[in-house]
Order: sequence, then structure tokens, then C-alpha cells
Amino acid sequence: MSSSLDGIRVLDLSRLAAGNMISHMLADHGADVIKVERPEKGDDLRTWKVNKISHWWHVYSRNKRSLSLNIKTKQGTEILKKLISTADIFIENFVPGTLEKWGYTKEVFDSLNPNLIIVRVSGWGQTGLYKNFPGYGSLVEGMSGFASMTGEENQGPLLPPTALADMISGLSGVSAIMFALFAQKNEKARGQTIDLSLFEPLFSIIGPWAAHYKITGELPKKMGNKSPVASPRNIYKTKDDKYVSLSASMQTMWEKLAKVIQREDLIANDLFLDNEKRVKNQNILDPIIEEFMLKYNQKELLEIFKQNGVTVGPVLDISDLVEHPYIKDREILINLNTKVDGEIPMHNVFPRLSETGGKIKREAPQLGQDNSDILSEIGYSKNEISILEKSKII
Repeated sequence: MSSSLDGIRVLDLSRLAAGNMISHMLADHGADVIKVERPEKGDDLRTWKVNKISHWWHVYSRNKRSLSLNIKTKQGTEILKKLISTADIFIENFVPGTLEKWGYTKEVFDSLNPNLIIVRVSGWGQTGLYKNFPGYGSLVEGMSGFASMTGEENQGPLLPPTALADMISGLSGVSAIMFALFAQKNEKARGQTIDLSLFEPLFSIIGPWAAHYKITGELPKKMGNKSPVASPRNIYKTKDDKYVSLSASMQTMWEKLAKVIQREDLIANDLFLDNEKRVKNQNILDPIIEEFMLKYNQKELLEIFKQNGVTVGPVLDISDLVEHPYIKDREILINLNTKVDGEIPMHNVFPRLSETGGKIKREAPQLGQDNSDILSEIGYSKNEISILEKSKII
């Protein structure tokens, strides 16, 4: 089975998470991704290690090829320009203006490859007051409003425990590339530049809070696991010190829940007549539900709610997930054998396409592993490649 992006070549000059998320998904779906990395140092994602294993690199650079290249040298520039002429997509995340400072202006790109789709990843965008401000995901998560509304009431804001802004920006970047390729296919554009910030994708998914603030004058409140728009919705502790998550804001689901917890009287209670009232009075409603949850262990609760058609699920951690029958049955987690670090568990290819699905063809490359193959593809001889290696251009 062929993959959707077979025949598409990507040059990825980005470092760390967002750009690698983009090229990771493109590679999983068949694109030939060439990671252009600094000789000796490589992509900074390689330094995100645990027990000396670059687990982030293994996961987000599978299916890619590595070219170590000093692009600041004359010969490195020549090589990069030859590669640009062969590529469909170019990804970078330098500080805005850096490429231009190195001589890679829009005019240069157009002269080399007018069909090239250029993805420029930055913290705050290529324009505006903050374009030169440091673009780390943690800063974006703090400034976007996300951290201010995350956490428990009367406690400080919380950052997510993973690279959330980068990952969401990466997914948005993949969508943008697909838009650009579609426009190209339909002759609406040739090449074009995608200005992708970390800030805007994250800001777009935290909800219509600007509208809410304008309408009500209210700021979003830290509510823990509660929701400002749906109730009951929370995480509840069980008798065996585990947890279940519940979402029953739809009226029919709420009524089922009330019957299961043997509080059918709550359905006609004016405090809980509809979702809006339940949201307003959830500090009264939640302890009632919690009292019922604490009577049973997690497994018992899940069975009770399953039999009665109520939307409740277990709260799982990674140790639960790696052995979970759902994960195994659907092969959501796979073990990739690597030469250096042995078996590395990682998520499988997603999304799943019936006719042109992606696949994992190779492990993440060692730095410069594919230098000879890539350079020979653009006309360099073995002798020329040897000279480039001795000169530390590659």
C-alpha cells in the first residue's frame, strides 16, 4: 500500500519540538524528510534524554534521514541550495529575520524553487511587536491564557507537563501544508510561505474566552477538573483510591446518572433543572456525586455505569496504558527496535487512512547517518563527499 505523501521531499532545518512534530507526521505518511542538522551537535531534540537515551528523538524523528551540514559555509550554502531546488517543503524555526540575514530571501527561494512551500515556525509569528521575543513553548503557554485558567481554585497557574504549545502548533503546521499542497494541485498557488506561530494555535483552542469576557466582564476561573460550560463533569475518587472521569451534561445523560446514584429527586430540583443551572450550582451537585463514587471501587463503578449507559471512564496513567487491552487490540503503542538503545515504545502512525495509510519504515537516524546517500542523490561523488567530511562541512 502506498502512502499519501510518497514522492514529497521535505527539508527540515528546525530544532526541538514544533518543527519536528510537523516533519514527523509528514514522514509517517510517506514524505522523504531530510533533517538538516549542525555537524557534531545536531538537533537540540537529541539532548532531551532520560538515562542517556534520546527518547524524544527516537519518537519524533523516526522515518527521517539525517544530513549534518554547516549551512553557514560557502560549500554548505551550495549544498543547501541544491537540496532546496529538489524539495517540496522547507521547514525552519530560526528567529525571524535569520534566514534573510544569511542570504535566503524570498527572491532567492523563488529563483531556486518557485513551487516550494516554506513553513516558518516561531513563537509569536514573523510580524508584530513580539517577533524577536524568545519563542519557547512555556512562555507561550503562560502568555496565551492557558496557564491562568489551569489548576485548582485559589492556587497559582499551571503549565502543562508536556510540550503542548509545540505539539498543537505542529499539528496546525501539518494542516497548513495540506492546504498549501491542495492549492498548488488546483493551480491556485505555486509555492507559498506559511507563517506559523506557537501562540495562535494554542490561543485558538482555549475557547471563546475573549467573547465571554466581552459579554460578561468575567475572567475564566481556575476550576480544577470542573467545566465552566458543562455539569456534571469532573474526576471523582473511588473507594480503592483510584479515579473515574464523568461527563453527563446532556440532559438525558444527567437523568440516567441521577437514577444510578439513587437521587432521582435531583432531576426535578430547581437547582439542577438544566445544564446552565447545574453549572451554576455544581459546587452543590459534585459532593453528592462524589459521595456515591466513594462507596465503590473503580472496577465496580465502571460496571455499574456501563450497565446503565452513563458516560464514565477510568483515569489511567502510563503504566496502565502500556498493558491496556484497548491499546494492544488497536496497536496504538508499538515497540520499535533501535540499533543503539534497543526497543523503544512509541505511538503508532495516526490518523489511519484506509487506502494510503502511513507506516514506520525506519528508526530515527544517527547524526549525519545519511550524508553519503543524500549528497550522491544531488550529484556529489564519493571523493567530493570525503573532502566535505574532512573539511567538516558535513
